[in-house]
Amino acid sequence: MHKSNVLGLGLMALLTGLTAAYFFRARAVAQATAPTGLVVKSSPHSVDETETRFKKVLEAKGLNLFATVEHDANAAGVGLDLRPTRVVIFGNPKIGTPLMQCQQTMAIDLPQKLLIWEDEGGETQLAYNDPQYLGGRHRLNGCGVESLKTISGALNNLTNAAIAP
Repeated sequence: MHKSNVLGLGLMALLTGLTAAYFFRARAVAQATAPTGLVVKSSPHSVDETETRFKKVLEAKGLNLFATVEHDANAAGVGLDLRPTRVVIFGNPKIGTPLMQCQQTMAIDLPQKLLIWEDEGGETQLAYNDPQYLGGRHRLNGCGVESLKTISGALNNLTNAAIAP
């Protein structure tokens, strides 16, 4: 292999590694400062782009998209300023219904919601309710444990796909 190709590949690998390290560090910092019961992640994309990407992931996975609440647009409608702030409401009744069968109060937290917002520093963040936290909040006491694990993994995968560089 030509020396310049080796150098180019090495530089590309270094940049990819640095980008990945920054991305995962930013996510770790965001999660460390998250309010109790929320999983918070940083997105390298704008609020609009993160929302669009997340909705495409939902569609690809066959999940229901129920609504999007545009808090920033609603604020502007009454003459108030709010940085971009959106809530995407989505879910899968096959997964959520068994949790409500365990404890009907789960219905207050279902369907799932994803908050996407621009923070004070101009960075895009997203957050969702930690399913394990909700299990404790609604005192499921072992009922729905497998569903909660499934939901946790699915939310992690869905959001990671939306915020991938």
